[in-house]
Amino acid sequence: MSKTVLYRKYRPQSFEEVLGQEHIVPVLKNAVKAGRISHAYLFSGSRGTGKTSLARILAKEAGCSDVDLIEIDAASSRGIDEIRALREAVRFSPMQGKVKVYIIDEVHMLTKEAFNALLKTLEEPPAHAIFILATTELDKVPETIISRCQNFSFRKISEEVLRKALKNIAQKEGFEIDDGTAGLIALCAEGSFRDAQGILDQLISSGEKKITEETARRFLSAPSREIIEKFLTAILEKKAEMGLEAIQAGMEKNIEMKILYKMILRDLRSVILLKLAPAMKKQIQDSYGEKDFKFLEKCKDIAKPGELERALKIMLEYYETRSRSYLPQTPLELALLAIIGQNK
Repeated sequence: MSKTVLYRKYRPQSFEEVLGQEHIVPVLKNAVKAGRISHAYLFSGSRGTGKTSLARILAKEAGCSDVDLIEIDAASSRGIDEIRALREAVRFSPMQGKVKVYIIDEVHMLTKEAFNALLKTLEEPPAHAIFILATTELDKVPETIISRCQNFSFRKISEEVLRKALKNIAQKEGFEIDDGTAGLIALCAEGSFRDAQGILDQLISSGEKKITEETARRFLSAPSREIIEKFLTAILEKKAEMGLEAIQAGMEKNIEMKILYKMILRDLRSVILLKLAPAMKKQIQDSYGEKDFKFLEKCKDIAKPGELERALKIMLEYYETRSRSYLPQTPLELALLAIIGQNK
């Protein structure tokens, strides 16, 4: 018997279980409580942020039974025939619950003709019907559709929320994971619960009861702390050769350059916050292992005023050119040289 994957097993079942969308959940809860549920919603945001999960919760809270909940994947059912069939079916009253709810995932994939057909239904929906449209590409949804929905923009899940959620899941599954490992997974998940839980699922499958940071690094092709610390030291000590050697060491170990770049950005930001916002020390400390945090504090103490801020700005500028680079390491090398040149 196959096991249930983590992102399905730990999918939120109530408004209270939804994490990272505090700007949306209270609005929907109050709408349900006041009996002012709209006939059409549009949930937009990057993958893995909880759009479909919250749509299902809203449907249940609105009084929709399982049999009256219809989910449509617009990526595979995108034509006018499918929407015409929906328009016919929506006229019939719900079989068990108070309302019929249609969740249309990746709605931006519908054809122009299908959107026109859907628009007619949204303009004059039956009283018992609720439509919840979800998309990762809001710019591809026609304005005519957007204007007839209540719009909610889902945020990427913060690393802190992801890290805490991962530790909680690991504990429930009987596995041990430390803050550093959970932080690394959260960083690589890029704000997606589904991606973070997918990575954790694969790491748990190894059978080890304690998931170490080294195990996670190997799986994710992430750089060692030695490489990251060598690069940051090169910035602070203005040693171009040391920084280039760190990058080359990463290339020789076949690490993912995007992850190296992101980890350097995260460390630079953390050092700046330690220097300028001491009240955040505990929060930052919880995201790193003890040894790694001591290194960041050392960087904070030796960095000159404005030096780190300039470095972070340059790193961000070159990060944007990463996808256009023929050689994956080149933007990072140029960023290093630009930083050292400005800091001299």
